[in-house]
Amino acid sequence: MTAFVSQPVADPSALLARRNPVAKLAAALLFSLPLITTLDPLTPAIALVVELALLPLFGLRYAVLARQAWPLLMAGAGVLITMVLFAADRSGTVLVGLGPFDVTTGVLTTALGLILRLFAIALPGVIVFATTDPTDLADALVQNAKAPPRFAIGALAAFRLLPLLGAEWQMLTLARRARGVDAGRNPIAAVRLFAATAFALLVGALRRGTRLAVAMDARGFDSGVPRSYARRQTFTRPDTLLVVGSVGVAALILATTIALGLFRPII
Repeated sequence: MTAFVSQPVADPSALLARRNPVAKLAAALLFSLPLITTLDPLTPAIALVVELALLPLFGLRYAVLARQAWPLLMAGAGVLITMVLFAADRSGTVLVGLGPFDVTTGVLTTALGLILRLFAIALPGVIVFATTDPTDLADALVQNAKAPPRFAIGALAAFRLLPLLGAEWQMLTLARRARGVDAGRNPIAAVRLFAATAFALLVGALRRGTRLAVAMDARGFDSGVPRSYARRQTFTRPDTLLVVGSVGVAALILATTIALGLFRPII
């Protein structure tokens, strides 16, 4: 049920994988920010090339990335289908004539820009969570970013519970099948069964979250007493260089697009 990895799958000894979790998160956010300012396909294309080139420095293999990022491919296909069916601007040369759904060069250019932007914005987040232990991230948010401990530890607990949703979904499906509740080849029944299973999963998640919140409060997570840390997270000079470097590269990519005359501001 999770979109990507919930545990680090990269080499922890890699150059950039060793950086502070807050530094990696800040670098990913600042690098992705310029991508939402333009509609041209060149800016996200260059950003995507840079991200893929830096992947070995994070200790992440391309094969592992391909296995973990498959939801992005599905999202890209969904964007392409949506643009072919509902695009308002169908300017350019007609490539495939489908009546009111003509596929033109303008439609494909717009779809390509959106798909590349989707990949370029999502990939830094994939890299961060693939190279960061969730506990280290929560500790770094509290110690370095001064985030409220209640928020950081609660987010960590929720993140740890995400893999359980997939197992619970499978358990609910098997339990319904054992009771003879099966949609067969009826698509309407399949939709109803999916909705019923999703509702049962939601109810179970809310109950588990309530129990977890009560248990955390019972253990003093909101007592207001200063907390100690088992893992000290330090923000060093290389971490600062990572953040500054991400801003510099993002600015250089944006300047390249503007210099080539292809910048299309979103506003």
